[in-house]
Amino acid sequence: MDNYNQNFSNYTVIDSQPASGSGVVAKKFMAGVFLWMFVALAVSTLFAVLYSTNQSLFSELYTQNEHGMLRPSGLGWLVTLAPFGFILIMQFGMNKLSPGALTFLFLAFAAVLGISLSYILLVYTAGSVIGCFAAASVMFGVMAVMGYTTDKDLTSFGRILSMGLIGIVVAMLINMFLHSSGLEYLISIIGVAVFTGLTAYDTQKLKRIGAGLEFAGTSAGDTKKLVLMGALSLYLDFLNLFLMLLRLFGNRRN
Repeated sequence: MDNYNQNFSNYTVIDSQPASGSGVVAKKFMAGVFLWMFVALAVSTLFAVLYSTNQSLFSELYTQNEHGMLRPSGLGWLVTLAPFGFILIMQFGMNKLSPGALTFLFLAFAAVLGISLSYILLVYTAGSVIGCFAAASVMFGVMAVMGYTTDKDLTSFGRILSMGLIGIVVAMLINMFLHSSGLEYLISIIGVAVFTGLTAYDTQKLKRIGAGLEFAGTSAGDTKKLVLMGALSLYLDFLNLFLMLLRLFGNRRN
């Protein structure tokens, strides 16, 4: 699934503005972001395992042809495309939705995305899935720490990465018709670089948002919504990094 960067520009503080007297607000905000990101990952993993291990559930989403290839059913296509709809609703309806409604949509998004990705547990070996997940976790963690601690402004870096992301989306759409393994390999390599960099950029952006909350006097409800949208942003960075690594190094089942 392609990354969808959230627009938090209205809440970002300038670099010269002090974060806060103690930084407690920013730290609490970032802790909430990572907590909800991990919750989303846990929900997605739970539903992916549930559907991949239950043949009756999985058969409603995918069918297998004579060559052993999985093909999505009508419901499978709906589940595959639904996460994009959730993202758009959360993004454009953020200001109108209540914190409770946004939380429900966030968890529903994680569940549906987990269901849509259940096929990877059947296409790839368990060892390669675990290995790529572990590698993505380490890379994500390193870049998140770097983005949180660096004093260098990554804004211009983020613009370059955003252009790279657009290029990846275009290339993937083209390759849907070309079916080029070489192009897919190149896309995956570039994708790993882009989503690794976006992790640092998005973490720094969220840190600045957290720092600005103390000065903005943002309500608890709006803060909760910003936490959820920040968690969504980092969740997508991690997920796409994992999927790109899986395409590069994952071992398919025979």
